This record gives sequence, structure tokens and C-alpha cells, in this order.
Amino acid sequence: MEKIINIAVVAHVDAGKSTLVDALLKQNETNNKNIINNFVMDNNDLEKERGITIYSKNCSIRYKDCKINIVDTPGHADFSSEVERIIKTVDTVVLLVDSSDGPMPQTKFVLKKALENNLKPVLFINKIDKSDARPAEVVDMTFDLFCELNASDEQLDFPIIYGVAKNGIAKYEISEDSDTLNPLLDTILERCMPYQGNINDNLQLQISNLDYDDYIGRLGCGRITKGKIKKGETVNLIKNDGSVENFKITKIFINEGVSKIEVDDASFGEMVVIAGCPHISIGDTICPINVIDPLPPIEIARPTLSMNFLVNNGPLAGLSGKFLTNRHIKERLEKELEINVGLEVEELTNSDGFKVSGRGELHLSVLLENMRREGYELCVSKPEVLFKEIDGEKYEPFETVIVNVPSEYSSTIINTLQERKATLLKIEQEGNNSILEFIAPTRGLIGYRSNFINLTKGEGEMFRSYFEYQKVVPNLQTRKNGVLISMENGKSLGYSLFNLQARGSLIIKPAIDIYIGMIVGIHNGNNDLNVNPCKNKELTNMRSKSSDESIMLTPPHAFTLETALEFIESDEYVEITPLEIRLRKKELDPRFRNRNNK
Repeated sequence: MEKIINIAVVAHVDAGKSTLVDALLKQNETNNKNIINNFVMDNNDLEKERGITIYSKNCSIRYKDCKINIVDTPGHADFSSEVERIIKTVDTVVLLVDSSDGPMPQTKFVLKKALENNLKPVLFINKIDKSDARPAEVVDMTFDLFCELNASDEQLDFPIIYGVAKNGIAKYEISEDSDTLNPLLDTILERCMPYQGNINDNLQLQISNLDYDDYIGRLGCGRITKGKIKKGETVNLIKNDGSVENFKITKIFINEGVSKIEVDDASFGEMVVIAGCPHISIGDTICPINVIDPLPPIEIARPTLSMNFLVNNGPLAGLSGKFLTNRHIKERLEKELEINVGLEVEELTNSDGFKVSGRGELHLSVLLENMRREGYELCVSKPEVLFKEIDGEKYEPFETVIVNVPSEYSSTIINTLQERKATLLKIEQEGNNSILEFIAPTRGLIGYRSNFINLTKGEGEMFRSYFEYQKVVPNLQTRKNGVLISMENGKSLGYSLFNLQARGSLIIKPAIDIYIGMIVGIHNGNNDLNVNPCKNKELTNMRSKSSDESIMLTPPHAFTLETALEFIESDEYVEITPLEIRLRKKELDPRFRNRNNK
């Protein structure tokens, strides 16, 4: 039987996971011709644009006499469910830690999941070529993190590899000369035995991921934990709810490099992709016919944030979108639920829409961005945290926040975060930068990222990760500024916008369609103001000296989907269409809006 080891590369965001996987693939001869660009595993359009990993993906290499299946995982806390569902399908993890930053909030989360599943991690200290690298200190910090997470003595005896993933270099010691990743691969082979089993055992395979092919249909991905699977055989599918049904396996694929290769059979330890069941789901177990031996369900942490996805009832609805109705939105969300296990959807009773809950703003905004690119049009409410009641008291989610900023901005960041009820835990000085660690309520962090970028002039870094539920914090500060709201339907005019600039910052350009209740700017004051952006200059038969002067407009403040979701208040919506992102009030008519406010 072929020797197979399954590993996952886990780390905090930007530690170099995808870079390391690229280097492993490039060093290996398998499908080397396919490795043309960097981040070959980040093949989704959004992943390419944002430069982050959103979905877990599989590939494989061959080293010596062993096949190593590799899972590239996301590093953002919002996509933690991608890590949680694959951690049971691997034999060990390669934990990447930046030689300068050290362990970050998400490092703790992914390491905790690995230790809970009795895995023995391999520590890879990456980016040792950085000018501010401190590998010895980072190793000590990581060891302390292992101890904090109650690692066993065997887990504490973790091997340490130093390297530069970007250059495909791994070393046992920093002073060594190396130009390959062989030290890392040799360590994996020494640390982790190939998967053990018996080919005559009854088949057992749990689905940990889903894919879709336009010609084959839905595909289920997972590791064979026992026995052997064959093309054409009929098997039992044991659903998460305990129900059992039969289906015939029509195709089996395994990973070779970055490609999927069709095979007739596969044995224990192998990561496979199977076709034949149109409604297979994550967590389902496949067993031989007349055998019921399900694996424990895949447990995913509950969501902490929710938004309402509603039918767009604005005057400009349907101008660019193809899918507008409640039925369209429902079908799309049901499809997403099949592959996005960190998501929860609940139908609203008093309106056409759904309450969608996820792990964070980025988690939900990626779904919305995919929907708008597919032609969907909808309105979305302000993100709200999900509260819990424990022993009769109300609790809300808190997050660990680590901020790395030039020291000149540190006092400003401390003040603004403490206004949002954050608690400062630690301050460290590294050269000209200050590293600040906070515990803050998720509710207070909504809308803070864009403010943080402005306060630090783009020079600061902020990392967030879920911490725990704590008692609700009263009197949290909300947005300080009101908004400018259109009181007319029509097209915006430069003359009117020029005059409105004295009242606040504009978010629209001239000559665009606007409607009553649409937000056209950010007011300088803390109250909302109804304005007329369609008013033109009155014409007379008298010529004035100023009539020929050109109007100079300040460039409008452009909102992306994420910044729009951060900006809005509870009485506002973000109107999302394939071509436009608009901000509006829930109640468009100013008369009813004023009455509701009273």
C-alpha cells in the first residue's frame, strides 16, 4: 500500500502559508508545469484580488517514498470554520509563525484546534531574513502559547524549523546553509507516521468539504479513515440527522500536485473527491451498503455576528440585477449553507428577507460580494452581534485585538479604542513602533477599521480574533456624524453638490440617479440633514461676473462594500447591486422617518 501523510498548513493571516505551499509544489516535480504564478492555490477571483486565502484547498506532493497531501487553510478569524472542519482529516499541522510578529490571535486559535485533536505540530519560524527578525524570542513565545493551551508533554516536544518560504528555504538551525525545503519534509516524515489501516476493513469516509463541477454535479471531499472505496459501488450515506440513504459512486478523484486525477479506487488515508450524490453535505459519513458506522459530526463554533438580507424595495431596484426576489435570495443562501458550515440562516417573519449569521464582517461581506457578482440585488442591514443569556444575564462576544502602530499614533489609538470600551492589556516597544494588545467587545469594533486606517495614515496594522463571551458593556459609542439625505428624486447636479460641500463630505458624484431617502454625504454635525442635491442654478436674462466660473468639487468619499457595512447605523441599509453600492435610510419618506424617530 502507498504511504500517505496528510498535513495542514495553519497560521495567522500573512504568516506565509500559501507561499510555503507554493514553494513545496515548485520544489516537487509533480505537475510542476502548472505552477506558473505565485499563490497558485488562491484561484478564486476574490482571493486573487484581496491577496488572502478564503477557502481551504487540497494539493499533494511526493517526497521519497511517501505521498503528502497538503491542505492550505485561511488565516483570517472570520474563516475559522474552514480550519475547524479539516483539522480532523490530517495527521499533523505545520504551524507557521512570523519571526518578527511572533504568535498572533489566530495562531492561538488554530493551535488550540490542533492540540484538541491530539495532533503533534511542527513549528516553522518563517521570514527569518527580515531585518527585525527575533527567532529565538519567537520560539520562546510559541512554547509559552503551547503551555497556555495545556499541550501534552509529547506535543510540547515539537520540532523547530527555520526558513524563508518565499525563497523555498528550510533549516534545522539558523546558521545552516540550505537552498531547499527538505529539512521541513524530512521532519514531517520523522514526526508523523504514514496513515495506518487495513484494506479489508469496512469503508468509512466523512465529507469535510464540497465542490461543484458543471458536468458532474456536486462533489464530496474527505479522507478515507477505514477500508477502500471503489468506483461503481453502491454505498450508504449517513446524514447528519441520522437518516440513511444509498447512492452509487460514479467518479473518484485524488490530488496529484494541483490537479485532480480520476482513479478507479482509493484506500485508507487518501484524500478523495467523489461524485454520485446530488445532495451530499459536510459531516455526512459514507459506509458500505448495510453498514451504519457514522463518525462524530463536525463541530463548528457558533456565529457571533448577524445581518438582515432583504429584498431591495428602493426606486432604482432592478436596473442592473438579475435576481431580485425573496425566492432568489433564499435559493442562493440555501446553496451557500451546503458548503459554508460557519453560516446560519433564519427567515424573517415580518418582512421579505433573512437573518444571516456568520463569524465576522469579512465572512459575510465575502458572501455578499460573491452574490453581487452573480447578479443578485438586495439590501443589507447594519451588522449586529449575537447575544447570549447565561444565568439570567446578557453576554456579548469579545475579541483579542493586537495593534502595531508607529509610536506617535499609539496614544490616539488607545483613546479611540477605550471610547469603544476596549481594555488595554499590554504595551510593547519595538524600535519606532508600539505593539498594543486589547480585549474589546465585537460591538465596539464594528466600523472601527476604516477609522483606524485614517488615524494611523495607513501605517498601522490591526489583527482581531474571537476571544470569549463576557457581560454586555453599557453605553457603547456609535457613529459620531450624521448623514446628508436626499429629499428629491432625480439626477445629482454639480451646482447643488458644490453648495452642499460646506455641510459635509459627499459620497456621490454629479449626474447620477438619486432618490428620496438615499444618503448622499456625511454631515459635519451629529444629526441627519435632509438636502436637495438636484437643485440647479436659477437662470435669468442678466449676466453676472460669477456665471462663467467653474465649479470645483472635492472628490467624493468612495465606499467599498466593507466600509459601507461598517459605516451604516441601525436605521440604514446598504443597497447592493452588481454595478452600484448605495447607502439609504430604511424609511425613505422623511415624514414617516421623522415620526418614527419621535
